[in-house]
Amino acid sequence: MPSKAHNLKVRVKTARGRKNSSTRWLQRQLNDPYVKEAKQLGYRARSAFKLKELDDKYHFLKKGGKVVDLGCAPGGWSQIAVQKVGIETPPLVVGLDLLPVEPLEGASFIQLDFLDDKAPSLLKEHLHGKADIILSDMAPNTTGLHTVDCLRLMNLLENAYCFAKEVLKPDGIFIAKVFQGGVEASFLQTLKQDFQKVTHFKPDSSRKESSEFYIVARGFRCI
Repeated sequence: MPSKAHNLKVRVKTARGRKNSSTRWLQRQLNDPYVKEAKQLGYRARSAFKLKELDDKYHFLKKGGKVVDLGCAPGGWSQIAVQKVGIETPPLVVGLDLLPVEPLEGASFIQLDFLDDKAPSLLKEHLHGKADIILSDMAPNTTGLHTVDCLRLMNLLENAYCFAKEVLKPDGIFIAKVFQGGVEASFLQTLKQDFQKVTHFKPDSSRKESSEFYIVARGFRCI
């Protein structure tokens, strides 16, 4: 995790034409220890630390495991997954995103909406079978209205799980981002019926002001 040795904060002046919100974002980026550490370690995004923390707690990324990274751009989670499961041919890590992703050894990236009808079969073709783990760090662009943002993420989460049910092996794992207070009880009940254990976790690397946390569903009961 990021070192606490450097505690000096960088102040950003509000430039002409720059919104206050942009200035705050820039200042937060410059002073974020996870951003700095991610650059030092060559991670594509600070979010890589979230997956590291999740795996440190639950130990689900194992050598030889087949992993799907939904909404994978820019590839930070895929980097951690490759480090854990290993580099093989064909790749054990497959990422899907609407955006193009820079190539990564040990991973295969597909520029495609996971809601596309051909996405499940294409993914199984890349993995030569079903996945052990489905990861989703996806979130829609936020509006600033918590209720609206929760509803939009809930819709994304439900679609991600519908996809996961098609490509996940028995006893597999599903991990996805949610917002505090935005998970419907009926959806949680469905997960508890479909998996042996369902818990939640907020990594230290998740910003304190963020309401995000992660649902961790383990032991998929093949439906």
